[in-house]
Amino acid sequence: MARPKPETFDKQKTVAENRRARFDFAVDDKYEAGIALTGTEVKSLRAGQGSIAESYAEVKDGAVWLINANIPEFSHGNRFNHTPTRPRKLLLNAREIDKLRAAVERKGMTMVPLSIYFNSRGRAKVELALAKGRQAQDKREYIKDRDWKRDKARLLREKG
Repeated sequence: MARPKPETFDKQKTVAENRRARFDFAVDDKYEAGIALTGTEVKSLRAGQGSIAESYAEVKDGAVWLINANIPEFSHGNRFNHTPTRPRKLLLNAREIDKLRAAVERKGMTMVPLSIYFNSRGRAKVELALAKGRQAQDKREYIKDRDWKRDKARLLREKG
Protein backbone atom coordinates (compact mmCIF):
# COMPACT_ATOMS: atom_id res chain seq x y z
CA MET A 1 0.00 0.00 0.00
CA ALA A 2 1.35 3.40 -0.96
CA ARG A 3 2.02 5.92 1.74
CA PRO A 4 -0.32 8.91 1.71
CA LYS A 5 0.98 12.10 0.14
CA PRO A 6 0.86 15.24 2.28
CA GLU A 7 -1.51 18.01 1.25
CA THR A 8 1.29 20.51 0.94
CA PHE A 9 4.81 19.63 -0.04
CA ASP A 10 7.68 20.01 2.42
CA LYS A 11 9.44 23.05 0.92
CA GLN A 12 12.47 24.16 2.89
CA LYS A 13 14.19 26.34 0.27
CA THR A 14 12.45 27.40 -2.92
CA VAL A 15 14.96 27.97 -5.72
CA ALA A 16 12.82 28.82 -8.74
CA GLU A 17 9.13 29.59 -9.04
CA ASN A 18 6.92 29.89 -12.11
CA ARG A 19 4.47 32.56 -10.97
CA ARG A 20 3.15 33.18 -14.47
CA ALA A 21 1.91 29.57 -14.72
CA ARG A 22 -0.88 30.12 -12.19
CA PHE A 23 -2.17 33.01 -14.29
CA ASP A 24 -1.86 31.35 -17.72
CA PHE A 25 -3.17 27.95 -16.64
CA ALA A 26 -5.99 26.62 -14.50
CA VAL A 27 -4.19 24.19 -12.19
CA ASP A 28 -5.95 20.89 -11.43
CA ASP A 29 -3.60 18.38 -9.80
CA LYS A 30 -0.15 18.84 -8.32
CA TYR A 31 2.58 16.24 -8.14
CA GLU A 32 5.91 16.23 -6.35
CA ALA A 33 8.64 14.79 -8.55
CA GLY A 34 12.29 14.19 -7.93
CA ILE A 35 14.69 15.47 -10.56
CA ALA A 36 17.81 13.74 -11.88
CA LEU A 37 20.65 16.26 -11.69
CA THR A 38 24.40 16.23 -12.05
CA GLY A 39 26.72 17.56 -9.33
CA THR A 40 27.26 21.01 -10.79
CA GLU A 41 23.51 21.44 -11.34
CA VAL A 42 22.85 20.78 -7.66
CA LYS A 43 25.54 23.26 -6.65
CA SER A 44 24.09 25.88 -8.98
CA LEU A 45 20.59 25.34 -7.55
CA ARG A 46 21.87 25.54 -3.98
CA ALA A 47 23.39 28.90 -4.90
CA GLY A 48 19.86 30.06 -5.76
CA GLN A 49 20.26 30.11 -9.54
CA GLY A 50 17.74 28.59 -11.93
CA SER A 51 14.68 29.50 -13.93
CA ILE A 52 11.61 27.55 -15.01
CA ALA A 53 9.72 30.50 -16.49
CA GLU A 54 9.32 29.01 -19.99
CA SER A 55 9.67 25.33 -19.19
CA TYR A 56 7.23 22.47 -19.51
CA ALA A 57 7.19 18.71 -19.03
CA GLU A 58 6.37 15.92 -21.46
CA VAL A 59 6.06 12.14 -21.35
CA LYS A 60 8.53 10.43 -23.65
CA ASP A 61 9.43 6.71 -23.72
CA GLY A 62 7.70 5.97 -20.42
CA ALA A 63 9.44 8.77 -18.52
CA VAL A 64 8.61 12.39 -17.76
CA TRP A 65 11.15 14.98 -18.93
CA LEU A 66 11.51 18.62 -17.88
CA ILE A 67 12.17 20.61 -21.05
CA ASN A 68 13.65 24.11 -21.33
CA ALA A 69 14.45 24.61 -17.63
CA ASN A 70 17.49 26.84 -17.30
CA ILE A 71 20.02 25.98 -14.60
CA PRO A 72 23.09 28.14 -15.33
CA GLU A 73 26.58 26.69 -15.27
CA PHE A 74 28.30 26.54 -11.89
CA SER A 75 31.01 29.18 -11.60
CA HIS A 76 33.67 26.76 -10.29
CA GLY A 77 32.59 23.78 -12.38
CA ASN A 78 35.56 23.66 -14.83
CA ARG A 79 35.34 21.07 -17.61
CA PHE A 80 32.71 18.96 -15.80
CA ASN A 81 30.07 21.67 -16.07
CA HIS A 82 26.61 20.86 -17.41
CA THR A 83 24.60 22.20 -20.36
CA PRO A 84 22.23 24.88 -18.95
CA THR A 85 19.02 23.92 -20.80
CA ARG A 86 19.37 20.16 -21.23
CA PRO A 87 16.27 17.96 -20.74
CA ARG A 88 16.14 16.60 -17.20
CA LYS A 89 14.38 13.42 -16.15
CA LEU A 90 11.66 13.74 -13.52
CA LEU A 91 11.33 10.84 -11.09
CA LEU A 92 7.73 9.69 -10.63
CA ASN A 93 5.96 6.41 -9.94
CA ALA A 94 4.81 4.41 -12.96
CA ARG A 95 1.19 4.88 -11.86
CA GLU A 96 1.63 8.67 -11.71
CA ILE A 97 3.28 8.69 -15.15
CA ASP A 98 0.32 6.76 -16.58
CA LYS A 99 -2.14 9.25 -15.06
CA LEU A 100 -0.20 12.18 -16.49
CA ARG A 101 0.06 10.60 -19.95
CA ALA A 102 -3.69 9.83 -20.01
CA ALA A 103 -4.62 13.37 -18.95
CA VAL A 104 -2.39 14.95 -21.58
CA GLU A 105 -3.61 12.68 -24.39
CA ARG A 106 -7.34 12.57 -23.60
CA LYS A 107 -8.15 15.84 -21.90
CA GLY A 108 -5.64 18.09 -23.67
CA MET A 109 -3.98 19.15 -20.45
CA THR A 110 -0.43 20.44 -20.03
CA MET A 111 2.24 19.55 -17.49
CA VAL A 112 3.71 22.75 -16.08
CA PRO A 113 6.40 23.01 -13.39
CA LEU A 114 5.36 25.42 -10.64
CA SER A 115 8.53 25.45 -8.57
CA ILE A 116 11.89 23.82 -7.90
CA TYR A 117 12.79 23.47 -4.23
CA PHE A 118 14.79 21.49 -1.71
CA ASN A 119 12.85 19.43 0.83
CA SER A 120 13.82 18.85 4.48
CA ARG A 121 16.10 15.95 3.49
CA GLY A 122 18.02 18.19 1.08
CA ARG A 123 16.67 16.59 -2.10
CA ALA A 124 15.84 18.72 -5.12
CA LYS A 125 12.15 18.41 -6.06
CA VAL A 126 9.88 19.82 -8.73
CA GLU A 127 6.26 20.74 -8.07
CA LEU A 128 4.57 19.63 -11.28
CA ALA A 129 1.02 20.69 -12.09
CA LEU A 130 -1.49 19.20 -14.47
CA ALA A 131 -3.18 22.27 -15.93
CA LYS A 132 -5.47 23.49 -18.67
CA GLY A 133 -4.64 26.66 -20.59
CA ARG A 134 -6.76 29.75 -20.01
CA GLN A 135 -8.16 31.89 -22.81
CA ALA A 136 -8.06 35.70 -22.64
CA GLN A 137 -11.65 35.89 -21.33
CA ASP A 138 -10.86 33.37 -18.58
CA LYS A 139 -7.84 35.43 -17.56
CA ARG A 140 -9.99 38.56 -17.24
CA GLU A 141 -12.48 36.68 -15.05
CA TYR A 142 -9.60 35.36 -12.95
CA ILE A 143 -8.32 38.91 -12.42
CA LYS A 144 -11.80 40.13 -11.42
CA ASP A 145 -12.23 37.29 -8.92
CA ARG A 146 -8.77 37.85 -7.44
CA ASP A 147 -9.36 41.61 -7.06
CA TRP A 148 -12.77 41.07 -5.52
CA LYS A 149 -11.37 38.61 -2.97
CA ARG A 150 -8.65 41.09 -2.04
CA ASP A 151 -11.16 43.96 -1.68
CA LYS A 152 -13.56 41.78 0.32
CA ALA A 153 -10.81 40.76 2.73
CA ARG A 154 -9.79 44.41 3.18
CA LEU A 155 -13.39 45.49 3.83
CA LEU A 156 -13.94 42.72 6.35
CA ARG A 157 -10.69 43.57 8.08
CA GLU A 158 -11.64 47.29 8.32
CA LYS A 159 -15.23 46.71 9.50
CA GLY A 160 -14.16 44.00 11.93
